[in-house]
Amino acid sequence: MKALVYTAANEVTYRDEPQPSRAADEVLIRIEAVGICGSDLHAFHGRDPRRPPPLILGHELAGEILEGPGAGRHVTVNPLIVCGACEYCKQGRDNLCARRTMIGMTRSGAFAELMTTAASSVIDIPQTMGAREAALTEPAATVLHAINLAARALVRPLPECHALVLGAGAIGMLAALLLQNYGVRHVTVAETNALRREALARATRAATYDPRGTSPADNSMDVVIDAVGAAATRAAALAAARPGGVVVHVGLMDWASEIDMRKLTLAEITLIGTYTYSTADLRAAALALHEHAFGDLAWVEERPLAEGAAAFRDLHDGRVAAAKIVLRP
Repeated sequence: MKALVYTAANEVTYRDEPQPSRAADEVLIRIEAVGICGSDLHAFHGRDPRRPPPLILGHELAGEILEGPGAGRHVTVNPLIVCGACEYCKQGRDNLCARRTMIGMTRSGAFAELMTTAASSVIDIPQTMGAREAALTEPAATVLHAINLAARALVRPLPECHALVLGAGAIGMLAALLLQNYGVRHVTVAETNALRREALARATRAATYDPRGTSPADNSMDVVIDAVGAAATRAAALAAARPGGVVVHVGLMDWASEIDMRKLTLAEITLIGTYTYSTADLRAAALALHEHAFGDLAWVEERPLAEGAAAFRDLHDGRVAAAKIVLRP
């Protein structure tokens, strides 16, 4: 089969790979669409020791089951393969399973024509759902999980709040869209890439700004979603949060940095770390995408998998307006 393989730092290669062999408890999936995630780009840059080359990356996928339970059905999957038996799995918080593995990290991912995964990780979708929509289930679930956590922590109803999103990649774009769908009238998004600011302005009603030249007033935002996770965005998030506000940390660009713990304490700001999604979030996100809760997704760009290396280079160089590139095998 053909696959796009991460072979070295700043290098992915489209080449022939052995067809995967399905175990008894797995399914074989023909990949129809797969998105490039920010974490794939992080690995591409050689900055993720959990993803050593050579490795087939890719975990945002839609496809058809060729072999195994549900053969013939179009599905997406939970990239996290969990034990199903630990305390967290039994609570429905399977994203915290200590024994989890992940496609595109600990096993081959979806930048390929075919992929195997655990049958238990399959997420059913409406069979009329397009592959591009279905491939966005994973990032949409990340956003849905984060915003629902924020809503539970806020004192006032979410629609009454002023919301700030840091970063207009796929997570930031989807966050702005879902906040609007939830009735939030005041959404502001920070993004350094002018092309992405223009794309966000076309797809949403959110206000945008370039954080290199301006910033919102200190203590002005009820909820801040950091979709970048850099030292600078963490500082900006705490500065913008008003007393009693909520900061949701989603992005993982930098491993560690100082934050303003004095303000966090004196202003009683709630800081929430949020990691991926539960299986229930994935199911809810797939349905929300199908019902157009995230809009028409016209901002998503599609390219052939064979041109994946060029897509990675374009993303690396900031030449892409689209917050998400979906590759088609």
